[in-house]
Amino acid sequence: MKNSVLEKHIDSLRAGDMRAFDAVYEQTNKSVYFAILYIVRDKMYAEDILQDTFVRALQSLHSYQSGTNFTGWLIRIGKNLALNHIKRAKRETATDFDTDTYKYGTDETKIPFIFDIAAKHLAEDEYEILMLCQVSGYKRREVAQMLNLPIGTVTWKNNQALKKLKNILEKEDAV
Repeated sequence: MKNSVLEKHIDSLRAGDMRAFDAVYEQTNKSVYFAILYIVRDKMYAEDILQDTFVRALQSLHSYQSGTNFTGWLIRIGKNLALNHIKRAKRETATDFDTDTYKYGTDETKIPFIFDIAAKHLAEDEYEILMLCQVSGYKRREVAQMLNLPIGTVTWKNNQALKKLKNILEKEDAV
């Protein structure tokens, strides 16, 4: 889906056509989710914050400037909500269970081992590109369009992230 098609769906949403939400959500949810997951590092909280992000975006859709990067706008909302969540969590009395919920929850709330390592060792942009390209299955040109980056940058960062992960996993295996 090209940005012009996404912009048409956004215009439809502004006009009150909630059917356009499905198309907007499908185009943007994975990149927003991985940006949030990078910050909160808990699948359950990331899913909750993703939902809050879209609710907040619908409430403030009037403040989005048409023709700019809508996915980036959504990611910024999601990141702000994730950071607020982290600040709130730090203020509350933390227990081991609170800080490591994904380790004690059901299989649905566990972050796979590789995601944990990737989030810990990769830069935020490398992590997001890696998750979109390798996990979500987007093509590099689609990721470049979503993140408003040149395709060469996306390809390079994806390859660098894969090399870093490979080196880390080889070192962990040797230990």
